[in-house]
Amino acid sequence: MTRVRLLLAGLVALPAAAVAQPPAPPAAKPIPHKAELHGDTWTDDYFWLREKKDPEVIKYLDAENAYTAAVLKPTEPLQEALYKEFLSRIQQTDTDVPVKEKGYWYYSRTVEGQNYPIYCRKKGTLDAAEEVLLDGNELGKHEKFFNVGPRRPSDDGARLAYATDTTGFREYLLSVKDLRTGKLIEDKLVKAAGFAWAADGKTLFYVTEDAAKRAHKLWRHTIGQPKEKDVLLYEEKDPLFNLGTARSRDGKYLYRTSDSFTSSEQWYLPADQPDGEWRVIVPRTPDLEYSAEHRDGVFYIRTNKDATNFKVVICPVGQAAPANWKDLSPYDPAVFVQDIDVFRDHAVVAARVNGLPQLLVRDLATGATHAVEFPEAVYEAGLGANPEFDTPSVRLTYTSFVTPPSVYEYDLKTKERKLLKRQPVLGGYDPERYATERTFATAPDGTKVPVSLVYKKGLKKDGTAPCLLYAYGSYGATMPVAFDPTRLSLLDRGAVYALAHIRGGSDLGRTWYDDGKMLKKKNTFTDFVACADHLVKEGYCARHRLAIQGGSAGGLLVGATLNLRPDLCRAAVLQVPFVDVVNTMLDESLPLTTQEFQQWGNPKVKAEYEYLKSYCPYTNLKKGAYPAVLVTTSLNDSQVMYHEPAKWVAKLRTLKTDPYPLLLKCNMAGGHGGSSGRYDALKERALVMAFVLDQIGATK
Repeated sequence: MTRVRLLLAGLVALPAAAVAQPPAPPAAKPIPHKAELHGDTWTDDYFWLREKKDPEVIKYLDAENAYTAAVLKPTEPLQEALYKEFLSRIQQTDTDVPVKEKGYWYYSRTVEGQNYPIYCRKKGTLDAAEEVLLDGNELGKHEKFFNVGPRRPSDDGARLAYATDTTGFREYLLSVKDLRTGKLIEDKLVKAAGFAWAADGKTLFYVTEDAAKRAHKLWRHTIGQPKEKDVLLYEEKDPLFNLGTARSRDGKYLYRTSDSFTSSEQWYLPADQPDGEWRVIVPRTPDLEYSAEHRDGVFYIRTNKDATNFKVVICPVGQAAPANWKDLSPYDPAVFVQDIDVFRDHAVVAARVNGLPQLLVRDLATGATHAVEFPEAVYEAGLGANPEFDTPSVRLTYTSFVTPPSVYEYDLKTKERKLLKRQPVLGGYDPERYATERTFATAPDGTKVPVSLVYKKGLKKDGTAPCLLYAYGSYGATMPVAFDPTRLSLLDRGAVYALAHIRGGSDLGRTWYDDGKMLKKKNTFTDFVACADHLVKEGYCARHRLAIQGGSAGGLLVGATLNLRPDLCRAAVLQVPFVDVVNTMLDESLPLTTQEFQQWGNPKVKAEYEYLKSYCPYTNLKKGAYPAVLVTTSLNDSQVMYHEPAKWVAKLRTLKTDPYPLLLKCNMAGGHGGSSGRYDALKERALVMAFVLDQIGATK
């Protein structure tokens, strides 16, 4: 470790933020907390930081924030410059593309100087008078945090059900507004994890959560009736499953779904019979995953039955046993089927082939199929909002590292497309100034791992450029190669942006996901290390000018990587990081724990405990030199509790031997995504980018 420290210090002069003499960092008081499992004992000195209501905890977090502000004070001019650059590229007063649903055009718009969207509609035509449904700025004007969640109009358009969160803890309160009178019928009726209308416009189905925020109960509510009269229809008692509810696109059925990470179960109810009997499509079966959509008496089912990368089958409603399933098209293991959307005359399958998204359109009358063509070699594409069932065209979304988010209207029969809107990028943005490519790193087991890159043209691959490497690698999530106007501030300063498509995601199919979870999780970390080493070896960047970044489970990735290879980079950013894996997975009272035993492992199983312990970032911190580190969290985060990153920082402070900063920034009013207001969110992003640019020497 001493050699690493000298190597890092000798390669590059310390930036201003590291040279300045900040106050001494906070030192959390160690209070030993002993635990034992499988004959293994350990002491957690910072267990007490989980006591959110303890004034000493808040005092410590405030001290960390003050220390971070002091260390980053020399970067404040850069933060301000970045924030102004971000704003200068954004059309602050803007309107998104209206979406037609049951005779109305729905859209949202923003106004310069206001934090939140305004949700509106027009009846019949876009030339009609605007009707404001919800004004987020008015609703949230007295809140430190505010977010409007799902919004769903009744079939006749007379009522709007919507959910709002004022805590950041994903506590969405369900309300119903009478759009004819503007009055609230139900004001914050209940904390709901999801909801759907019946066809009558007066019956609402909603899902509630248990103490650990697992969606587990389905209720039926009659508008205007006291909540005490709501009927409990179903309780999901298996802690591995989450409950959900939805409505089919054709409006015929309501769905009740129970999903774990390895199996599914879906029930259906005629939407015009809210008091009727629910029927199961296929009873839950170990390792059988499926989801169904309806059209003309037929279920279209995406499933992994006899298809590792999933396929689509069809069967008559009421005859949904797997013995009656017929392939919509032959299974192709090279095509990873991610979703299917069914319309009156066509079905659209969202898939990935060779790691790139594809949309496959099928004429349901003739069986003719075609793939939607896209112009770039590296991109992201998918279906946009398409609530209408009877439609000859659909909305497509498209973006890339250099192409701003774009919405097209695509004729499913003629293949003609019309650009409806491309996100404006002000200030003379020219995509021709930038280059994108995909390269491949080789993992220790020989697996080729794709890395998507974007940089300003003229890059010299001589190992001198700075670089920011980002990855996630969990839950089967695919990392979109998407445009970000704030990233231009990084690229215009000569830095490379790299996105690693590591195992644990589904970028290259279901096996790619399976090979990066449970007892194969370490592939995620070694893939990431291989990507960083590849970028240095191929001359895209220099080691001492490389920063790595990840959020949530991606924060676990960065934390585990720092333990594996503290010499890998010059700086690291861990945002709302899941770094206390063993302790969190042992606490079933915390959100997300029990459901994710199939994702990470159950530490009550000895072999799984030993594997979790072997890579847990918090458990494996050791004395030695680390790069400069910035950790962000939020006091009201419900997905990764604030105490995980707080404990990790407190412990690392006692172990690090290097001269580089270790900073914790806690948003005292935010959630998993930080601040809710768009301007505050940009300021948070400017702070993170200023830290990165300062550490890798790319401030100008």
